[in-house]
Amino acid sequence: MSKESFVRGVALAALLATLCGGAAAGVSTQADAPVCAEAAARVLPEPAQCLREYELNPGAANPSLLAALYERNRTLVETHRYAEASRAMDCAEAVAGADPGPTTAQELARRRGVIEFRRECPLQALHWFKRALAAAERSEDRLAQGKNWNNLGAALLRLGDVRGALQAQTASLALLRKIPGGESARPLNNLAEIYRDQGDLAAAVRYYRQARDVHLAAGNRIEAAHTMESWGAALLDSGDAAGGEALLLQARAQMVEDGNRKYQQRTDAELARAALLRGDVAAASRWVDSGLAAVAAAEGETAPAPLQLQAARVARLRGQPGVARERASAALRALAAHDSDRPALLAELAAAHEALGEWPQAMAALRESERAAQALREARYDRETRWLQVRFETAERDRTIAALASGNQVRTLALWLTVVSALAALLGLTVFFLRRQQRARVAEAARRARLDEEIDYYRRAAAELGVDRARLQAALDSREDAVLVLDGAGQVLAGNRAASELLRPGVATAPVGRGFGELLGADDARGFAQALERLEESSAPQRLAFALGGERLQGQLSESGQGEGSLVLGLQRAAAAVAEPAADLVHDGAGPAEPLALDVEPAASGDQALRQSFRRALVELMLAVVEAWERSTGQGRLELAEKSRIWRVTVDDGRLRARAMERYLSLSKLPRQPRWRDVLRSGYYVLAECALEETVRGELQRHVDAVLAYTRRNALV
Repeated sequence: MSKESFVRGVALAALLATLCGGAAAGVSTQADAPVCAEAAARVLPEPAQCLREYELNPGAANPSLLAALYERNRTLVETHRYAEASRAMDCAEAVAGADPGPTTAQELARRRGVIEFRRECPLQALHWFKRALAAAERSEDRLAQGKNWNNLGAALLRLGDVRGALQAQTASLALLRKIPGGESARPLNNLAEIYRDQGDLAAAVRYYRQARDVHLAAGNRIEAAHTMESWGAALLDSGDAAGGEALLLQARAQMVEDGNRKYQQRTDAELARAALLRGDVAAASRWVDSGLAAVAAAEGETAPAPLQLQAARVARLRGQPGVARERASAALRALAAHDSDRPALLAELAAAHEALGEWPQAMAALRESERAAQALREARYDRETRWLQVRFETAERDRTIAALASGNQVRTLALWLTVVSALAALLGLTVFFLRRQQRARVAEAARRARLDEEIDYYRRAAAELGVDRARLQAALDSREDAVLVLDGAGQVLAGNRAASELLRPGVATAPVGRGFGELLGADDARGFAQALERLEESSAPQRLAFALGGERLQGQLSESGQGEGSLVLGLQRAAAAVAEPAADLVHDGAGPAEPLALDVEPAASGDQALRQSFRRALVELMLAVVEAWERSTGQGRLELAEKSRIWRVTVDDGRLRARAMERYLSLSKLPRQPRWRDVLRSGYYVLAECALEETVRGELQRHVDAVLAYTRRNALV
């Protein structure tokens, strides 16, 4: 051997030792590391000796011996005696010989994988299932291939690889669909469980239904009942108590008919849970008693944890907390340390202690429940992290071996070793930070969803503050004189037919949505704007004269008298004008005039202190609106008036001003009848359209709520 070949061999051995050592270190961090650790090499027993231990005749044919050992292995696995089950498989492997056929090799590897899977070692189970699949492919056994793809999917799901699990179950389903005997029902069930865990109930129900139909078509009624039991439990988890209970009742009837007490116990537990969901404690008690009776009828069996949980819960609800405490304690003693049912049983034990007034024991049980749940979460996270690490290390190992095979020099190998070691060390940190980032993204998405809901609410609230134009139109159409209703900026909100004929002969509708000044000439428009400004400073009606369509018209502009900022413009031809045009009155000449009802009754004028507080709240809100706008956009109040289209912008001495809005920034300048709706609309506009800091948004919302409180108290909205 040359020196270069020797150096390469040493380097390759060091690389493999580093990767294997890293894998062993990763596994040792888990609580079950001694259980799940792979043995470096198995020493198989002498076939004759191990067969005598199992009371089997060494002279019998190999197939019968293997069948007997397989049956012994199955019994040991079902009773959770995994070490003994592994020894039985060692004996079977020794009997099969050094070079068993593909069918035997497939069965040996598959059963070893089942042992590892059942004792919560999915990574080791995945290794055996892959070996079993490779042997099944060599023998071209479609049934064995389908079963092993199904097992691979279960192991990948336990490792947190949902995508890989879906692909494996889909491959299993494709292989087993055309095989008679209902074999395709197993991957259909597993696909349903995957979608159930992912929260996709519709897809889960679809696959449960297909699995049940396959079982029924093959005559496997008890397996169909088992599928319906899982289906019903999924519906209970989603809150559909009625649908889940109906399926569970169908499943139980078939189980009772076939005498399957094992499935019946779990179904009775789920039926008790369904009864408790709808508040029927008596029915839940009957189902619990039925399940416990099925346990008692089977010798040597213990009640499953879900049934014990429901029994304890029923006892507590029936006023027997002592019985509930003893039952929950007994169930916990029978469970393994990492059993998934421990947190729920501990929580029920805490509830029983609480009902008995045993507060220290209740707190201790609650803490233990949280620790058990945390341990389960951490174990799942460790499995997923370990799977990611193994995939990464495997990819890097394959790449490094390929590089070595292509003749890279020792220096390149050392560099790769450094890179692999550094990446392996950083992998844990990467997973940790990715997890934190995911939590941050979820929190940010929730915050954005809440903000979008608030913005939508503000926009709807601003729209609802507009005048009810349908109600205005109905009120105005009953009048014979020409009347327009304007907002504080001079925009036409509504008008009757008389006004429409006067302004635009031949047109039946008023120019709603347009500024009244837009209909006038330049000089008349300026006069109209000045009248609006004077009306803001004084409540006295403003008389107007203007030309429109070649005809001289006169009008009187006044407040609506309802305290919400609307204006009424009465119109007449100049020839028909009278000394006192009734711009805001309805009068038929037979009695006193009545005010035009546009909104609701105004606040009581006698409560001056309350009105003064309301005016102060309006000014504070407007100041907060302007401040929030300026801080978030960097623009001034003039841009706020222009973009919101709530406040009128005028030209004063050659420069633009929002004089109407500025009057709401000072208590001394606030109009006698303030346009409080426009102030609220301004607040809603800034809340909906500006990116505000949380503190600024909260302060502005506080001022909005203060104004709303006054308006609701005084029936202003």
